[in-house]
Amino acid sequence: MQTSTLTGSIPAPARRIEAIDAARGIALLAMVSYHFTWDLEFFGYVTRGLTAFGGWKIYARGIASSFLFLVGVSLMLAHGNGIRWNGFGKRLAMIVAAALAITVATWFATPGSFIFFGILHHIALASVLGLAFLRFPVWALGLAAVLVAAAPQFLRLPAFDHPSLWWLGLSTINPRSNDYVPLFPWFAAVLAGMAAAKFAKASGLLARLGGHLPQAAARPLVLIGQHSLAFYLIHQPVLIACVWLFAQVWPAPAQSPQAAFVPACEASCREVREQAFCTAYCACMLDALDKDGALDKVLRGEQTAELSSRVSGLASTCTVETDMSLMGREE
Repeated sequence: MQTSTLTGSIPAPARRIEAIDAARGIALLAMVSYHFTWDLEFFGYVTRGLTAFGGWKIYARGIASSFLFLVGVSLMLAHGNGIRWNGFGKRLAMIVAAALAITVATWFATPGSFIFFGILHHIALASVLGLAFLRFPVWALGLAAVLVAAAPQFLRLPAFDHPSLWWLGLSTINPRSNDYVPLFPWFAAVLAGMAAAKFAKASGLLARLGGHLPQAAARPLVLIGQHSLAFYLIHQPVLIACVWLFAQVWPAPAQSPQAAFVPACEASCREVREQAFCTAYCACMLDALDKDGALDKVLRGEQTAELSSRVSGLASTCTVETDMSLMGREE
C-alpha cells in the first residue's frame, strides 16, 4: 500500500513550486524594510517607539504571520505524504543552531531586550509540533488554528509569569525582547498554512502552481526564498553595519532619557486612549519614574518582578490622576 494512501493525502507535484519560494522572498524583503526602520530607530534617526506601535506594529505582525504561514505550507508539502526524517533533522538542526546564535549575539548586543524566543525559535518548535498535525483533516487544522489564536484571550494567568514560561505567550506581562514570537497565538499561522496546503493539494491547485515561474522578474524573489535562512541571518547584521557607518559620519541628534521616554510612552498609550489623556499621562509617568529612580531601569529594559510591581503601581496612580484632571477640565 502506498504512503499517500496511508496518510489520506494527494501526492505533491514532482517539481519545486517556485510560487511559494517567491512568496517567501516577498515576506523576507518586507522583513528587511521593517528591520531597516527599526535600525534607524535604534540609532536615533526616527522617533523612539515608532516600530513598536500603530501601523508599524500591524505591519510587523503581518510579516511574521505570512512567514509562519509559509512554514506551515512547506511542512505539509515536504512531509504530508510521510515524514522524511533525514531532511527534517538536518533542517531542524540548522534552525536550532541559528536561533541559539541569535540569542547569544543579542544577549551581548542588547542584554535588556535580547531575543530569547524569536521567529527562528518559534519555527524550530513549530516544525516539531507540526508533525503531530500532518494527518489532521483540513477542518481540524482550521479549528486548531482558531483555538491556538484565541488561547491568549482566555488562558493568560499569573502562573505563566515566570521567565521560563514566557515562550508560551500566556503570561500576564509582556516580556521585553527585540523579537518575541511565542507559541500562542503565533502557532496558529503555521496550522493555517498546513490547512491551506492540504486543501490546495486536494483541490488540485498545487498541481497548477507546480514548476518554474515564467517571469524573469520573479527570479530574485525565488532565489531569496530558496535560501531564506541564510538571507535572514545575514540581512540584519548588514543593515546595522550600514546604519552604523552612516552614523559615524552623520550621527543622529543626542536625546536625553526624558526625551526618549515620552514618544514611546505616547505611542503605546494611543493604542487604547485618546491623545489628550496620553499627553498628560506620559508626563505624569515621566515625573513619577524619575522621582522613583526607576526611569533609567525602564529605559534599559530591565525586567524584574520588583520593578514591574513599582511601575504598575505608578501607572495606576497616574491613570487615576490623569482621568480626574481631565474630568475637572470638562466640568
